Amino acid sequence: MTEPLDVRLVEAATSSDGPVGVAAVLRDTWEAARARAGRRLEAGGDGVEVARLYCAAADDLLTTLWRVTTETLYPAHNPTAAERLSLIAVGGYGRGVLAPYSDLDLLFLRPWKSSPRTEQVIEFMLHVLWDLGLKVGQSARSLDECLALARTDMTIRTALLEARYLAGDAALAEEFEQKFRALVEKADPRAFIAAKLEERDVRHQKTGAVRYRVEPNVKDGKGGLRDLNTLFWIARSLAPESPLGARVLDDLLTARERRTFEEAFDFLWRTRAHLHRVAGRAEEKLTFDLQPEVARRMGWHGRGDEPAVERFMRRYFLVARDVGALTRAMSAKLEARHQKRTMSLSRLIPGRRRKLGVEGFIEDAGRLSVTGAEVFAQAPEKLLYLFRVADQHDLDLHPDAFSAVTRSLSLVTPSLRRDPEATRAFLDILAQGQRPYRVLTLMNETGLLGRFLPEWGRIVGQTQFNMYHAYTVDEHTLQAIGIINDIWRGKLKGDHPTATEIVHRIDDFEALMLAMLLHDVGKGGDRGQLEDGAIAARRACDRLGLDPRRTEFVVWLVLNHLALSDHAQKRDVSDPATVRAFADLVGDPERLRTLLVLTVADIRAVGPGVWNGWKGQLIRDLYQRTEAVFRGEAVTRAEPLADYPELVAEALEKGASAQALTTTDPETASAVTRVAVAARDRPGLFVDLARALAEAGADVVGARVATAADGMALDVFELQDGAGAPYGQAEPRRLTRLIASLEAAASGKGCAANLPRPAPNPRRAAFDVRPTVIIDLDQTPGAAVVEVSGADRPGLLAALARTLADHRLSIRSAHIAGFGERAVDSFYVTDAKGRTPKPGKSLDALRRDLEVVLDRQAEPGPRQSAPVRASVRDVSDLGLGRRVIPVSRPPEAR
Repeated sequence: MTEPLDVRLVEAATSSDGPVGVAAVLRDTWEAARARAGRRLEAGGDGVEVARLYCAAADDLLTTLWRVTTETLYPAHNPTAAERLSLIAVGGYGRGVLAPYSDLDLLFLRPWKSSPRTEQVIEFMLHVLWDLGLKVGQSARSLDECLALARTDMTIRTALLEARYLAGDAALAEEFEQKFRALVEKADPRAFIAAKLEERDVRHQKTGAVRYRVEPNVKDGKGGLRDLNTLFWIARSLAPESPLGARVLDDLLTARERRTFEEAFDFLWRTRAHLHRVAGRAEEKLTFDLQPEVARRMGWHGRGDEPAVERFMRRYFLVARDVGALTRAMSAKLEARHQKRTMSLSRLIPGRRRKLGVEGFIEDAGRLSVTGAEVFAQAPEKLLYLFRVADQHDLDLHPDAFSAVTRSLSLVTPSLRRDPEATRAFLDILAQGQRPYRVLTLMNETGLLGRFLPEWGRIVGQTQFNMYHAYTVDEHTLQAIGIINDIWRGKLKGDHPTATEIVHRIDDFEALMLAMLLHDVGKGGDRGQLEDGAIAARRACDRLGLDPRRTEFVVWLVLNHLALSDHAQKRDVSDPATVRAFADLVGDPERLRTLLVLTVADIRAVGPGVWNGWKGQLIRDLYQRTEAVFRGEAVTRAEPLADYPELVAEALEKGASAQALTTTDPETASAVTRVAVAARDRPGLFVDLARALAEAGADVVGARVATAADGMALDVFELQDGAGAPYGQAEPRRLTRLIASLEAAASGKGCAANLPRPAPNPRRAAFDVRPTVIIDLDQTPGAAVVEVSGADRPGLLAALARTLADHRLSIRSAHIAGFGERAVDSFYVTDAKGRTPKPGKSLDALRRDLEVVLDRQAEPGPRQSAPVRASVRDVSDLGLGRRVIPVSRPPEAR
């Protein structure tokens, strides 16, 4: 029969094994208790319930360890005053909730300076906990030290606000609690509140200032658990005698807001607990490789064409939005209660109120407020007026106005959506506003934007499970609108000189802004992003009262908003056929100008580092050449080698040459190393160059390949290393070796051996990217355009080039682009006689072979779930342009 736990602990504690032996005895009960909490989680237990079970397991562990340490190893049956000691949980652990791999925050409290016994007790306990593999945040302080630090250090005061007695001298713990509570009650709460709000802002900047990033930090990100904890801390500081500050929360939040608070708290705790268990560590960032499994464990299922992971992440972002609204309301109410006037000069005047020209609207201490919710009940159109006035006077919303809007959303009826005054106010905000991003974001946060514009409502919080888009669909769109406004105001002239110049020549700026707002509302639709988007845009424009001509223009922009980037990035802009095809599609200069500004904003708003000078130059080149067509000028083939005359001259002398220069784009934090290679063209040249790049570990993020009429080839590559930094920046010798290797490869002297299979990238391995091969025989005279799309990986370009060479095809030009986990490469190819390949069995075989190359992905790692289909419900979602670029295949292959 197994001996009782205490007996085994005493034997282990008194043996020569010491802490290691005690840890071995405790391990089974500790892991069993954690396993019970885990089973409850898997059975669908509430997040807070499970967090308390993990906390209870830690409590049992620590009280048992305390008992054996203080009663068996270092007993003090009649302790002196100096030997008194209490064990207190602080921080999140003190609040009574723990995630599976959370730290244990402990305070060893003594009456005054340390004694030999207290040091022995603390040292032994910590060694046992470390042997168990636990992370412990510990401090050993006297009562007076705790109080002194709490007066000046707000971080320590925060941790002590949640102090909870675990074991030891109960009277000492009670004395500390009473004195600490008195200290907090006497302190001016404004300093603590200001410190917590500043701490929150700093934390948001570190984890990403935008709430809707598609890989959110569940604990520290904007809209995460720490934001709710901040409200707890502030409430507790105002009412230290109230459990978890409940009295203050009930006072500051409405009953509905309190329910929202509790539901958000529970959802985020469930998410965090599953995230820890899936990762097997204290992982707080919900990364792509972890999202599908967390979604599965939380019980989400796919619906129609929307996978489970996207439905789960949409719910996550709606919760994050609710957390933001709660934080905003409570923080503002606290500011008003304690007269914290730091945001603007007007708030330095307590109680300042003034009318703003609309009945029922007032400025209250620097914020726009309303005299009561009845303002909207009497005139629902004032829901829209409110935000127009906020923009006109550059005012934030008072929390009372914010709450009044959310409580009045039922007033948004079909008749209000068609009301001319309401729609005029909305369009004024969108196209005439000073700060449309800020004001539309406020409308989105209250829920009004999605209620007034139902087409918008369906994309609120919508995510796309791919590595290309950094934000939810609605946040991406709002940022794009803000970028257009910045371009209009000249704030981005250095980054986008062409767009800044032409935006003021656009005849219908309102149509541009409305098209930008609606450009992605078709995402997730059954017919595909572009077609569904155009249908939704037409419906919205008709309801908003636009005349038919303007409606057609907005619909055209939505339907073709990918056309400029498609042609620029995946077609040869030096080819007259490309320019003429694009000009035929666009039709007139007004559409061209509008499409350019929309495209710049759309790409730049995808995420940090997506826009770069490489893309900008391609788009400007196509714009300028198309504009020349509309002026009646002849379209001639651009000379691809003109940008590198010295390099070409050197190559003519010695047969091959290479040079590199690092280019950093001023508008992004990212940079690339651009390497140009000039050489006499020959069969297999591009293959050899691509293999040399792959062997050197260079990630090709962009490339342009062209061959001049005199047989000179120019290959330009934009390169990064595995960490996303400019290739060779950290190790210049790697770049030197790469250039030497490229020169050798260009001369035919150095061809790499078969490349080793790369180690899987966990984030990329999470995606199942469908391979696509399109062969277009009609796009340009004298060549076929082979467009391939599939999962990006090291060495992919080399493998694709090798396949084309094996089919005896010469690459006339190549256009390489990446969209997160997906590579999209286009090759202009000719047969062995320099002509367009003929349709038939050879091209069918080529298509099959390319698909095999694209489908050759590394297996998922040991802790990864099976890959999930990346969210590209129609290839146009990532700019593959099937709608706008004609595709020809032989009849038997269709």
